[in-house]
Amino acid sequence: MNKISDDNHLWVSWEEYNHAIEKLVLKVHASGWKFDQVLCLARGGMRPGDVCSRIFDVPLAILAASSYREEAGTVRSELDIAKHITISRGALAGRILLVDDLVDSGITLEQVQRHLREHYAPVTEVKTAVIWWKQCSIIEPDFYVDFLPTNPWIHQPFEDYDDMRPHQLAAQTQHADKA
Repeated sequence: MNKISDDNHLWVSWEEYNHAIEKLVLKVHASGWKFDQVLCLARGGMRPGDVCSRIFDVPLAILAASSYREEAGTVRSELDIAKHITISRGALAGRILLVDDLVDSGITLEQVQRHLREHYAPVTEVKTAVIWWKQCSIIEPDFYVDFLPTNPWIHQPFEDYDDMRPHQLAAQTQHADKA
């Protein structure tokens, strides 16, 4: 990755991203806390949630929640939480590991936890796990990999796809195949 991280921007490569997810899994494991299901927040929590679900061998549930929509996902709007949770086995219940990529303002994690308390009585306990915890957050996650005291904008590797369209991907793939 050619970009340099500083107090305002954190540039993350695929290798760094995958390693951070593995570190998060190991932190949860080291805690000794046992949970019944992983609930990941789509979209940012899907990759770390999937890895947690596979390694801990527990069902994966997905809840779509979004507050960053305008300007290629860089401007926060009102939080939208989906009405339904998708889960691979059974229903959401018991001890839940709530996974997202980062906690920025903390509003998403806070409101999703409230949503779970109000609408999912079978959920008995929720703990949160994120890769990055920013200082500006109103809540502290239970598990995290990196604390970011300067609140940088995090440039994750999959964001390259945010502005890419099929014709651009085709041209890029064709160019790479010729090289």
